[in-house]
Amino acid sequence: MWDFFETVRHRRSIRKYQTDTPVEAEKLNAVLETACAAPSAGDIQAYHITVVHNEQIRKKLAEAASRQQFLSEAPVVLIFSAEPVRSAARFGERGAKIYALQDATIAAAYAQLAVAAAGMTSTWVGDFNEQQVREILGLEADQIPLSLLSVGYPAEVAELSPRRHLDEIISWR
Repeated sequence: MWDFFETVRHRRSIRKYQTDTPVEAEKLNAVLETACAAPSAGDIQAYHITVVHNEQIRKKLAEAASRQQFLSEAPVVLIFSAEPVRSAARFGERGAKIYALQDATIAAAYAQLAVAAAGMTSTWVGDFNEQQVREILGLEADQIPLSLLSVGYPAEVAELSPRRHLDEIISWR
């Protein structure tokens, strides 16, 4: 098992999966537990995670996501939805507009790192038709899908993508 920094450095977005290798239940459960351990505003966890194994649903999600077919090929797709009503009950308008979105995003990021730590790979998808995803999954009216995360074992090796130099990103005061 890699340490945290190695996990972060080696995480890659992969769009080609081993279609004959399922994600083991214990690994998926560990990923989900890690996502749910993510920090959230007031520890409310104003998000919902939908786990999709079903191939037909994954195909529909791929279509709703600008025909990104790798979503249908990954053995699992996780959908992270914000629940602004849950956050607004405690934090008002700021909770609804910001905290719930942050909660769902942080949980998805933790899941993505957990996937890498478990020896698998994922790709974060934000380009999708929200209404189509809502209908495909039968989401509640107060759930806002924010990200689709494909999960599986890689069938390709991805190169490290270039990153901006720290001096371009960080300011010191």
